[in-house]
Order: sequence, then structure tokens, then C-alpha cells
Amino acid sequence: MALPTNGRVIIDTTAGEIEIELWSKETPRTCRNFIALALEGYYDGVIFHRIVPGFLVQTGDKTGTGGGGESLYGEPFEDEIHPRLRYAHRGLVAMANNGTKNSNDSQFFITLDRADELHGKHTLFGRVIGDTVYNVMKIGEMEIGENERPVYPPKIKSITIVDNPFPDIIPRITAAEKRAQQRAREAGQREREEAERRRGAKKDVKLLSFGGEQDDETEPVAFKKKNIARPDLVDNPDATGIPMPESLLGPPKKSNEPPRERASEKESSKHQHEKPSKSSKSEGADKDIKKIRETHAKEKASGSDARRTEIEQMESEIRRLTRKREGGEDSDEEAARKKAKPTKSYLEEELAKYSKGRGLQKKGKGKKDEGDVLAALNSFRGLLQSNANLEMEDGTEEGDRVGDSGGGTVPGGEDPGIEVDDDRGFIGHALHFPKDDGEETRKAERDYEVIDPRQRGAKAREEERERKRTAMKGKNGRGRR
Repeated sequence: MALPTNGRVIIDTTAGEIEIELWSKETPRTCRNFIALALEGYYDGVIFHRIVPGFLVQTGDKTGTGGGGESLYGEPFEDEIHPRLRYAHRGLVAMANNGTKNSNDSQFFITLDRADELHGKHTLFGRVIGDTVYNVMKIGEMEIGENERPVYPPKIKSITIVDNPFPDIIPRITAAEKRAQQRAREAGQREREEAERRRGAKKDVKLLSFGGEQDDETEPVAFKKKNIARPDLVDNPDATGIPMPESLLGPPKKSNEPPRERASEKESSKHQHEKPSKSSKSEGADKDIKKIRETHAKEKASGSDARRTEIEQMESEIRRLTRKREGGEDSDEEAARKKAKPTKSYLEEELAKYSKGRGLQKKGKGKKDEGDVLAALNSFRGLLQSNANLEMEDGTEEGDRVGDSGGGTVPGGEDPGIEVDDDRGFIGHALHFPKDDGEETRKAERDYEVIDPRQRGAKAREEERERKRTAMKGKNGRGRR
């Protein structure tokens, strides 16, 4: 049984009307977006840009490319998947997205057949009712070209809201106002085009030879020529007078002398200073070359000195490291530095405490290193081996070896006493155990009881079987009597 609907709209297309009922209770956010955009006239004039025969028809993109669209909320909104709304038949209306979840805007599609593969991927919010589903099937049978795009795409004329489930929606602009604005824009565009056409039109009097229209001809355009400026000919008296702009000549000079005399004075001064200027230029060039050479020599000398100093420092550092690696004495500078600072720092004192067991200190008087300890162990092992060989050669009995103290006794039976350091009888001692004849094992079995839960259960079951057999025998005996 299908869920009850709440809300109804009629989409008027070029292929006929499509009546849709909405599931606004199950998908409130999606239905509010669709109703608000329809009230604002967003879908008016939008084409069906995609047709997949036997599957779906898609629309809602104002650009008509399939890559546009905008929602009421200003950004893509989330999906509203309801478990009881499934793509079980044709004529179901759902939101289209860009292939990812929660990317709904204004595009929607209508199914042409059962589509179980769409469940859980697209929000299903309405269904086509009545005979209007045949108009949807008519759109699905139209001719298509490349990329599933119809050759002659049908268009949405308008959307009428028959039953609005959201009376609180206040559209930003109504569809009527939007259509009025569109008509005003189109009228203004036509007027501008007409004005441009009128301004661009010109009379061609050459086509008609009427004398009365000769007066309407435009006068020829007069071109003004610019003056030619030659600053190099200003001081030449033989040059012809060519007018020059004041911007090139500069401000006029105030002088009471005639211009011819000033020109002659300039020429004489020019000839007088011609030779000295050349010599001065050559001298200045020589001086500049000398200065450049001196500067280069100074830079080269300073660079070589710095390089030599750096090499000397590196050599001294190498010598110091070599002496330190070979275990030699420190350099004079380091020795002086150590004498200047005889006291040890707190860090050095702490490191000295932990360096004793790490072999960092040199071997001193009364101290043994690892080699000495190993040598002592080896000598003690050899002493034990030699003593064992001697006892085997002497053929002493086990009882004698066990009771031997190594120090000997006096005839009177008294122990003369020996020093601990000279007691070496323990070297010949041998530890022997008597062979086990099984007495200890039997004693352990008697003293300790081993409790096994499995054995206890098996014993109980055996007792129960025995009791039943006894009871059965008793019954049989009474019956015979």
C-alpha cells in the first residue's frame, strides 16, 4: 500500500500537462525546494535536456546543459531517502544529483519504468497520476541525438500549484512578476536594437540623381597637418625657418642681443671647447680604468687573505683532531684553556660518576679490567681440572673424597685448624646422590591424593548404573515369587 500524498502540482509542457502528487511529509525539505522554485517561476522555459528511452526523462536545469541548477537554500542540500518509497513502477519523480550524495539542487527526473538500481541514491518525492503519465511516455519516445540529448527538446511552459502543502512559503519573486520583467527586458532590448539600426543607417545620394538632394551631402573633412620639428637645425643660421612647437623649444630666453649674434657666439664657444673636451674625456677614461684596476686588485688581495686564513684554520683543526685521536697531548691553546679553568663543571662531575662502569676511565692501581677477571676464572677452572685428574689416578674412594677436608688430621684426632685462605679441600669434593629404588614415588602416592574431576564423574556414573542393576534384580525377584 502506497503512502498518502500531500500536495499537488500541474506541469504544463509543450508535450502536454503532467500532474504530480507530492510526498511532502516523508521528504519535506525536497518538496519545499520544488514548490518554492515553481512559485518563483524558476522552471518556466526550462527544457527536458536528457532522455533515456525506457529509463527516465530529466529537466530542471535553467542552462539546458545538464551541469547547472540552483536550490532554494543557496547550496546543494542533503538527500531524504525513505525506506517505503521505492522505484517500483513508471511515473515516479525524483531529484537528480551530480553523482555524489547530498548534492541536490533544482534538477529532477521522471522514471519511464521500474528502476530498482536508483533506490537509496536519489530522493523520491512525487508521482505522476492519471492519464498524464502518457505525456511523460510521449517525451520518452522523442528523437535523441548525442549524449542522450533530444533533437527537438520539449519545454516546460509553467507550473501551477494546485495544493500547496507549505502555505508559509513567501516567494522572493512570483512567476507573474518574473514574466513581466522578462517582457520588459525584451522590449527594452528591441528598442535599443532599433535605435542602433537607425543611427547606423546612412543616405546614399549616389543611387539617385535628384538635384534637390544635393544640399544634404556632408561637407568634406579637412585634415590639419602637424609642424615638423628639427631641434638640430635651430642653431644653424642657414637653415630655413621652420615653425616649431613651444613645447620642444622650451621657454623663451630673455636677452637684449639680436638672435644672429647669440648664434655666432655659440658657434665660437663650440669650436673653442671642442678639443679640450676630447682630451678631458680621454683623461677621465684613463682615470676610471686605473680606479677599476686598483679596486679589483684590492678585492683580489682581500679575497686571497681571507682564503689563506680559512685554510690555516682548517689545517690547525685537522692537526688538533689528529693529535686527539692518537692520544697525544692537547695543543698549547687548549692546555692554557684548561689551566685557566681548573674546576670541573657540574655536568663533568655527574658524567664521571656514570663513567666508572662503562670502561671510560683508564686502568689504575688496584683496579681490574675484564681481561683480568677472565684470566682468574680460567686459572681456577684449570685448577679444578688438574685436581680431578689427580684423584682419578690415586684411585681414592667416593667415601674418602666426600669426607676429605683437604687439611689432614693429627694422630690425637684433634683438628689443628687451618686458615680459610689455605683451605683447598673443597676442590676435591664430589656430590653424589643414592639411586632411587621407587620408595619415594610410592610414598608420594600414599601421602598425596590426586583428584581428577573426570574420574569422579565416571565413578559416580558407574555407581548409578550399579544401583539401577541392583534395583532391577530386586524387582525381578519379587515378580517371580
